[in-house]
Amino acid sequence: MTGYEKHKDDILRRLRRIEGQVRGLQRMVEQDTYCIDVLTQVSATNAALQSCALALLDEHLSCCVTEAIGHGGDRAREKVTEASRAIARLVRS
Repeated sequence: MTGYEKHKDDILRRLRRIEGQVRGLQRMVEQDTYCIDVLTQVSATNAALQSCALALLDEHLSCCVTEAIGHGGDRAREKVTEASRAIARLVRS
């Protein structure tokens, strides 16, 4: 089971919206849109991706990590380490 299973439709909706934003960026470049306008849309797309990533992280922490901690042992430590690494990747991006 994935941590986002209950909110899968919402996550897919977000990703499809982001996909549309990226296609819009491609059109903007094809149409020689002013660079600052393209950069503004790139920023909006990045924000949408970050928001989606945070939603997925929240689901992972509240489901997968919480469940593993409930069972304890090595699996719990692995899940916490995995989550910490994912957070570090998000912070760096």
